[in-house]
Amino acid sequence: MMGSGEWSIEKRSSFRSDSFSKDIDNVPETGCLSIIVLGASGDLAKKKTFPALFNLYRQGFLPSEEVHIFGYARTKISDEELRNRIRGFLVDNKAASSEHSDDVLKFLELIKYVSGSYDDEDGFNKLDKEISEHEIAKNSYEGSSRRLFYLALPPSVYPSVCKMIRNCCMNKSDLGGWTRIVVEKPFGRDLESAEKLSTQIGELFDEPQIYRIDHYLGKELVQNLLVLRFANRFFLPLWNRDNIANVQIVFREDFGTEGRGGYFDEYGIIRDIIQNHLLQVLCLVAMEKPVSLKPEHIRDEKVKVLQSVLPIKDEEVVLGQYEGYRDDPTVPDHSNTPTFATMVLRIHNERWEGVPFILKAGKALNSRKAEIRVQFKDVPGDIFKCKKQGRNEFVIRLQPSEAMYMKLTVKQPGLEMSTVQSELDLSYRQRYQRVVIPEAYERLILDTMRGDQQHFVRRDELKVAWEIFTPLLHRIDGGEFKPIPYQPGSRGPVEADELLEKAGYVQTHGYIWIPPTL
Repeated sequence: MMGSGEWSIEKRSSFRSDSFSKDIDNVPETGCLSIIVLGASGDLAKKKTFPALFNLYRQGFLPSEEVHIFGYARTKISDEELRNRIRGFLVDNKAASSEHSDDVLKFLELIKYVSGSYDDEDGFNKLDKEISEHEIAKNSYEGSSRRLFYLALPPSVYPSVCKMIRNCCMNKSDLGGWTRIVVEKPFGRDLESAEKLSTQIGELFDEPQIYRIDHYLGKELVQNLLVLRFANRFFLPLWNRDNIANVQIVFREDFGTEGRGGYFDEYGIIRDIIQNHLLQVLCLVAMEKPVSLKPEHIRDEKVKVLQSVLPIKDEEVVLGQYEGYRDDPTVPDHSNTPTFATMVLRIHNERWEGVPFILKAGKALNSRKAEIRVQFKDVPGDIFKCKKQGRNEFVIRLQPSEAMYMKLTVKQPGLEMSTVQSELDLSYRQRYQRVVIPEAYERLILDTMRGDQQHFVRRDELKVAWEIFTPLLHRIDGGEFKPIPYQPGSRGPVEADELLEKAGYVQTHGYIWIPPTL
């Protein structure tokens, strides 16, 4: 922080790890870095992966004297054609585009494209040759270079691609270099398919080489959870079943599948959002304090939380499907896939016994937001008779308009002794006006380069997560559990609000949080 209350970002000269990652036992890294984006011509690479790499480059984390980027896909295009495809996605707006035009040109010069199949050694041998030529040009000793493979691909091709990488593109010896792979969700459809996928990849790579990315773990406010919980004294005695009535973790979108109906129908809202994103947030809200900030200590505590989750009861689940969902020509006429789900998870341990964790996600609703809402119990002996105004709540707004605020009861200004609900508010846009909050993918790619797996899903963690949801998913897939129709632009099925009420959530009437303006 500078004088006069202004904030600034320090431009880093290197992507090498510091702070917590000093604890990671690494051989000194001296070789160059090759980042290989597989599926380079696809939407994910174009809209997320390459823009994240560009922002890391612009901030000095990918120095051009050390780094080269390779795109690999089946599409037969030239280097220049790939660069032209991604150019328009690197910068958000035209004003910024002209400001960063030199950076864009220099970054695009780092990208080389290789075309080939995902299950044929010829293409991967060609890729390996290109990477090796780059390493020799950067004067890296054999085995000292670093290779990061980002699989921006559907999971169905993970096994064949990983096999090709293992057979054709690994570092030839170990002199401080490494080979790491990043895989995107969904990691399977249920416990059996996830375990099969994990086994196939696990036979080719060790767990420290595998980075299962869940971009929610890279969000600013999600990364703030451990700091909030364990660095602030006043939360420590409150964060338990004695004081907390319920916890809601909510994801809402105000649009439908919009052209992705066929893909979405294969998975549904539980596989797409709840089993991964919202469950990861639940782990960070509910876990015990880890021994240290080492990645394995944090992931150990997350696994313990998941192992304590009781089987989900049918009566504590409400599914919905918005009217018009099946009008999409890519969606089957009799689809049973939910586009909305609210469910109660219960954690059977000393801290959380009896506290409902309500996970709620839906498409085509009346608002767009993702938030964590911790509702506290009523004040005993309410001398102000203000219970009807609502309970204290601690709300963490993950997106949009990142913020955290505490709803509390205060005296209404004036001569009368009357009460009103207000808030203590930390809105990031107002408090950190000159700070650009990085995209989740930027953080997570930087973590993979540093060898920090704290914000990635471990194999045993993935297994326990699927154990929680697989029985319910199989009943939905078998048609035993039907979604309730709801109007697009509504709150979802009325039954979901009734479930919240049964779980003990008390809605505040008459109070609306308004993000402060600058």
